[in-house]
Order: sequence, then structure tokens, then C-alpha cells
Amino acid sequence: MLEIRDLHVHYGGIHALKGVSLDVPKGSIVTLIGANGAGKSSTLRAISGLVKNKRGRISWNGTDISTKNPVDIVKSGIVMSPEGRRIFAHLTVLENLRLGAYSRSDEAGIAKDIDWVFELFPRLSERRNQKGGTLSGGEQQMLAVGRALMAAPQLVMLDEPSLGLAPLIVKEVFDIIRMINAKGMTVLLVEQNAYAALKVAHQAYVLEVGTITLSGTGEALIADDRVREAYLGG
Repeated sequence: MLEIRDLHVHYGGIHALKGVSLDVPKGSIVTLIGANGAGKSSTLRAISGLVKNKRGRISWNGTDISTKNPVDIVKSGIVMSPEGRRIFAHLTVLENLRLGAYSRSDEAGIAKDIDWVFELFPRLSERRNQKGGTLSGGEQQMLAVGRALMAAPQLVMLDEPSLGLAPLIVKEVFDIIRMINAKGMTVLLVEQNAYAALKVAHQAYVLEVGTITLSGTGEALIADDRVREAYLGG
């Protein structure tokens, strides 16, 4: 489904990604873990077309999307829920969700997906006419994920969905990730909560200073002494 080969990304003189290669098979949950500055978000931004790669290929369903713009990438079926949520604070929950469907014209499908998002996140349904900026942190994260789902993506990329959330809300977010995947949606997850991320992952990669240093199933990496020492507290 998604194949990345020898991806290099630069920010000025900073070489952020140094030959990253990874695969995201259809129907899977794939996780990227690593320390701050390892290149996790840069990988998602490159896939989204928000930063251009210096070298390498990003292939989506057999087509090279390395030079496509972000709007065309969304239309092709790839959507990102960004770090920091970035909801529209002065718009209502419902208006935020409808903006997520800006590239769609199927009103019946949009209405059906709004109902689906409200089924996934009952609290959003209760607050559908409330301004996004008045929601709690956990509710804003739910809204950010729901907004991404409104584009009806084949692949949803989640950048740090549990960041700054209380443990009970973190569990809820990861339960939702499993539910989304069970519906057949492919998930690429960037997450500093390494244990929770690896627990849901079919496949996982460890990024260190722009380079993939380890890969394997989520279970295999949880059991790897190097991962346990560096990311799981021993």
C-alpha cells in the first residue's frame, strides 16, 4: 500500500531523514517510535507533501507521490491528524468535522461518516454545537482524529495522539485506534508512549537521528532488550 525507499529530508543544513525505508501494508497498524528529534514527524510530513524529500521515493498504491501537493495526497486517500491537534477553536465540533470532509461532495456519505465519528466519540456528539476551543484536551484530540476520518481516508496518520492526555483518556484513544483499524482502515502511528504504541502495532520501526535502527512486529520490539532499555524503562 505505502512504500518508502531511501527517503532523505533536509531542513536547511539539517539532515532530518537519512535514508528511511519502510512499508505500511493495507489493513495494518504500523508504529514509529523514537526520541524527540528522531525524525518521526518529518516522516509523516514528507508523506503528506508538507516537506519535500531531497532523495528517495514515496509510493502509494504503486504510484510515486513524492512530488504531489498536500491537497492531491489527501484526495488520493492519505490524511494526517497532526501533533498538537490544531483544531479550529472558534468553530463548533460539527463545523470542524465538516471541514475534514472539504475534499468530498457526497453529502449522504458525509452525513453517514459524521454519525460514525459521533458513534466512536460519544462525547463529541454531546458537544456537537460547542466551540472547539472550549473542549478539554482529550476531547480536542478526539475531534482532531474525527476530523481526519471525515476525509474518508484509506490511510490515516496519527502524530502523537496521546500527548499530554490523562492515562484514562490515553487508553480510550488507543481503543479507538484499534476500532478504526478493525473497520479496515490502515493506520500509521507516531507516538512517544512506546509501550502503548507497540501493543497495538502489527509492525513497528525505531527511528534514531533520522535512521531506522530496528524493525519488527510490535510484540518482538516490546521483547527486545534494546527497545526495553531505551524506550520502555527497562
